[in-house]
Amino acid sequence: MKTSFKSPVWLRGIQIGLGIITVILSIYALAFPAVTLLALIVTLAVILFIVGIEKIITGIFLPIKGKWATIGLGILVLIFAGLAIAFPEATALIVTIFVGIGLIFNGCARIVEGISGRHSGWAKFFLIGVGILSIVIGTVVLASPIFGAVFVGLIIAIGLLITGIQMIAVGAAGKSIIPDSPSTTTHV
Repeated sequence: MKTSFKSPVWLRGIQIGLGIITVILSIYALAFPAVTLLALIVTLAVILFIVGIEKIITGIFLPIKGKWATIGLGILVLIFAGLAIAFPEATALIVTIFVGIGLIFNGCARIVEGISGRHSGWAKFFLIGVGILSIVIGTVVLASPIFGAVFVGLIIAIGLLITGIQMIAVGAAGKSIIPDSPSTTTHV
């Protein structure tokens, strides 16, 4: 059972406002999907750079086993993050190639499961069909990494657009639906 209650006006305003910002940014991401992938790579590289600094500091100042391994791995993280920040296009190409390879492996695994698994009927054909589609997309991504970068950017943009619309809808509806659980249910 789910419980529904009216959200406070301030919360609804925040949901709608952040939803609008998300929709606007996702429209920008849809218009420029390759730039979206580059921005994501730079953002993740900066986060990894910070993680590398933390590992080095941890290795230097905390009495841990594997002190030098922690410091060394932290330095490697800094190097790779720095390369990703300095060369985001090359990093995007490498990531796109890994996505293509991953899609091909995923497609092969789905086809094998569809053929040799215990599935029957539509589930079997669905697995095989999804596997073929995954292999085709993976092959296209490998053949044209620019397509792959645009494809990844579009997937990110579509996900953000759907999220933004959902945020606006929830804020406009003004109701929060909370699934009942032991922590939200009161027994009398």
